[in-house]
Amino acid sequence: MTPDVIVVGAGPAGAATAILLAEQGLRVVALDRARFPRPRICGEYLSPEAPRLLDRLGVLKAVDAAATPLGGMRITAPDGTRLTGAYRPVGAYRPYREHALAIPRAALDALLVERARALGVDVREETRVTDVAVEGARVTGVEAVDRDRRALSLRAPLVVAADGRASVVAGRLGLRRPHRLRRMALVTYVEGLDDGAGLGEIFVDPPDYSILNPVAPGRANLSLVVPLAHAAPWSARLEAFFAARVRQLPHLARRLAGATRVAPVQALGPLAYTVAPPRHGGVLLVGDAAGFYDPFTGEGIFTALRSAELAAEAARRALERGDCSREALAGFGRARHAAFAGKARLTGALLGLR
Repeated sequence: MTPDVIVVGAGPAGAATAILLAEQGLRVVALDRARFPRPRICGEYLSPEAPRLLDRLGVLKAVDAAATPLGGMRITAPDGTRLTGAYRPVGAYRPYREHALAIPRAALDALLVERARALGVDVREETRVTDVAVEGARVTGVEAVDRDRRALSLRAPLVVAADGRASVVAGRLGLRRPHRLRRMALVTYVEGLDDGAGLGEIFVDPPDYSILNPVAPGRANLSLVVPLAHAAPWSARLEAFFAARVRQLPHLARRLAGATRVAPVQALGPLAYTVAPPRHGGVLLVGDAAGFYDPFTGEGIFTALRSAELAAEAARRALERGDCSREALAGFGRARHAAFAGKARLTGALLGLR
C-alpha cells in the first residue's frame, strides 16, 4: 500500500508529525536508522509549553511518570550574581504548566514511537535513508536500506524530513548552510549533587556557558558549550579538555564539588547551521532538519514538537487538496518563521550576534 506520507526520522519531531497525521486517518511510514530506545546527545529539557503538545500527542501522562519537574531556572553570572526565575503567569500570559520537565531522551523518544505505533504508523527501525527521489519539481519519495541490508524504494505524495542535524534529505537537496556561530556542546552526566531546589541551572562565563538539568534524584545532565575552535584541537582528548574547562568556570566547579561524572563526555558540533527553504514540492522539513541555532534557551525539543504540529496541519491541507507543490506547502515555512523568529532574535542578542 502506498503511504500518504513518509516521515524520515522518528525522534520527537518525526514521531510527533507521524502521530498527528495518523490521528487524521492518513497512512504514514516512519523510518529511522536507530533502534529504540536509544540515547541521544541532548540537554533533555522540556519547557513549560511542551506539555501542551505532549498532551495533544497523548503521551503526557507517561512522560510525567518518567520526568523530573523543574520549577524554574537559576542563572549564575561570571561575577557570581544569581538570578532565579520561576515559571509562573506573567500578566495575561498563562503557561500550560507552571513547571518545566527534565527527561532522558531515550525515555521520551521511546514513548513517542510507542504512541505512533499504537495509532497504526508503520515505524521501521534500523532503516537508513540513503537518497531522495526527485521527479521534476517534486520530491516523490526516498531510497533506503533496511536492517537486513535490503534496498527499499518508497514513494508518497509527501516526504517529511525529521532526520536531525545530519539530515540526509536536506543534504541531498542541497539546503544546508554553515552558520557564523561556531560552537560545540560537550555533554555528560554527574551524580552526587543535591536537588538544586528543583531548578535547572545555567552558569554563564563567556565565551562558555554550562547547563545542569536534574533528570533524576541525585543525577543531572551536564552540558558545556564552548567555541568550536577551542575544543576541536582536543578531539582525541575530550575528557581532559572537559575537566580542565570546568575547572576554569569557578562557579560551576564549586557547584560540582563532590559530584562524580558517571558517563563519557560526548560532543556535538558545530551547533549552529541554517537550512534554506526547499526548492521542491512534496517535502517539509521539521525539527533540527530545518536548522539549528544554539541550545541556550533550552527549547530544542519544544521547537521540534511545535514545528511538527505546524507541519502536520500544512500536510493535512495539502493532501486534502491533492496539491503538495512548493507553493501549496509554503505556508508552513511562514508559520514556522512566525513561531520561532522572536526567540531566535532573543538568543542572538544574548550571544552578542546582533
